[in-house]
Amino acid sequence: MSFNTLGLSEALLKAISKKGYTNPSPIQQKAIPPILEGQDVLASAQTGTGKTAGFTLPLLHLLSENPKQKYRPIRALILTPTRELAAQVYANVREYSEFLNLRSAVIFGGVNQKPQVANIRSGIDILVATPGRLIDLENQRLLSLKRVEILVLDEADRMLDMGFLRDIERIMSMMPAKRQNLMFSATFSKDIRKLAHGILNHPVQVEATPENSTVDAINQKVYRVAKGLKTGLIIKLISDGSWKQVLVFTRTKHGANKLCKKMIGSGISAAAIHGNKSQGARTKALAGFKNGSVRVLVATDIAARGLDIPLLPHVVNFELPNISEDYVHRIGRTGRAGASGEAISLVSADETTYLRDIEKLVGMRLPVEIVEGFEPDPNASTEPVKQSQGRSRNSRNNNRNSNANSSNKDRHSSNRRPKRNTNRKSSDRRR
Repeated sequence: MSFNTLGLSEALLKAISKKGYTNPSPIQQKAIPPILEGQDVLASAQTGTGKTAGFTLPLLHLLSENPKQKYRPIRALILTPTRELAAQVYANVREYSEFLNLRSAVIFGGVNQKPQVANIRSGIDILVATPGRLIDLENQRLLSLKRVEILVLDEADRMLDMGFLRDIERIMSMMPAKRQNLMFSATFSKDIRKLAHGILNHPVQVEATPENSTVDAINQKVYRVAKGLKTGLIIKLISDGSWKQVLVFTRTKHGANKLCKKMIGSGISAAAIHGNKSQGARTKALAGFKNGSVRVLVATDIAARGLDIPLLPHVVNFELPNISEDYVHRIGRTGRAGASGEAISLVSADETTYLRDIEKLVGMRLPVEIVEGFEPDPNASTEPVKQSQGRSRNSRNNNRNSNANSSNKDRHSSNRRPKRNTNRKSSDRRR
């Protein structure tokens, strides 16, 4: 099947061809036709399988068929959980709409709101947003969602994971009841199905891959190692293998900073990206990683869904996540768009339970290796690390974990609508 058979406009086909794409991915094949028909869609596909184009292309097609040239109200809203993901989706929207008379903008916290507001006031058709900044600007009456025709919830499971449910419900109340709703997610949990039931109207359900599966193109491997020897082992693997681009995951922000300093001290260029970093620092780190000036990017799970690095060859779990689903999202940064990739996990004795849970989730035993000089400690306890050191299931559900994501800064902290204060300076808002 080619994109030509899906019913997309010539302008979109031209943009697709310019990017070098010829055949749609499975999720695109299944999702695009019902979206073009105006139906609500609940779609599940593992990360890296083309979900963004799966909703962006038909959305652009539908909007371009009924242009609003004199006055451009916001007609499509794409809601994402993180700043990085919002920026990536916006970039894709701009690329695919290159030959269309449609305007788009992106808004998220952590940066000055004035340029974002200026873009909205100039008239836009499509808005990509994180929940906190969206609610903030609506509270200031700087945008309106009363003309939204299409709503997209991207990475819906991640939004629930980060405690955005009340924000989503708040945003729903800002839009007209009659609209097309699209929900895209890497997994289908009970909470996601419950959310979908309250938002979607007789949705078409599409699923490109089994839930929580990992792509075949990813070569997964485990290195058993003593906890205190992990830093030395990862430096050895990167140096001996001459790895040029490596995404490394830690459980905590402090752990990311500490490992980053060790890397730099060993002559490996590295940068950390996590919730305590400013948006400018995060953008700079990611840009350096993409252009090759930064060899290793050390991240917490804030980056598990929002990063899109073409042909990323290596992902390393310096520490296993204590929520097994996060393993799938982490390693999904590699092996994207049909490319091969390698996912390595450094596993100490206290992570044995996490490893078993991950293997049960993905339905396979991960091959294990031991490197001479970095052997696991035979006397170490296999008791899991204390939940306070990582992201517990309860803290995840209640959004009380400080390590979850800096997008919590991007959330509106109150469940009540605050008093409007038009004199409040945007620089005072730390979202």
